Amino acid sequence: MNLFQPEPDRNLLPYDGIVNYHGPILGQNQAQLFFDALLNTIPWKRDEAVIYGKRIQTARRVAWYGDSEFSYTYSGTTKVALLWNKELLALKHLVEQKAQQTFNSCLCNLYSTGAEGMSWHSDDEKALGRNTAIASLTLGAERKFSFRHKSKRDEPISIILENGSLLVMKGATQTHWQHSVPRTAMVTTARINLTFRTVVLGKKACRISISDPT
Repeated sequence: MNLFQPEPDRNLLPYDGIVNYHGPILGQNQAQLFFDALLNTIPWKRDEAVIYGKRIQTARRVAWYGDSEFSYTYSGTTKVALLWNKELLALKHLVEQKAQQTFNSCLCNLYSTGAEGMSWHSDDEKALGRNTAIASLTLGAERKFSFRHKSKRDEPISIILENGSLLVMKGATQTHWQHSVPRTAMVTTARINLTFRTVVLGKKACRISISDPT
């Protein structure tokens, strides 16, 4: 496994995609203030999904925000996006400035400890468009984030996402690569992950999928 902390803005992927790690874009005190505010103001809920015909709840908790109250279908269940709160809107503007992209929605994830993670998947749903950009902001505990090419699954590339840091996936990344947040017993504190996205609107219900029941 290739585990490293790259130079700022360098492409982590050797081919078939672009992933830029910008490092911390928030100071530690600033990151802690945002973490505390989001932890206490977001209506975190264990997500529900239909996996292989069974309705399950995820271990991690989530919330979905957007520019408008658009509906979307998420693994067999339909939900409505919440409108931005002031903290998320401030972070959205900062992330857009750093990533040089615009976003209309954000999937918020709360991992209480390292026992909660995300298995291998790609964010390649039609509702996100082709060659979409996704910006991932980490608040709280540092966690490993891994990539593997869909044709070379035995050669993962991993990075440690720091508190207050920004990682941006774009280009053909979702077409050719999968990513994951591995579970670990080494992390005992919480991490909030904000994934800013651009959902293609205009459909009656946007369809977003989930690949991991935990």
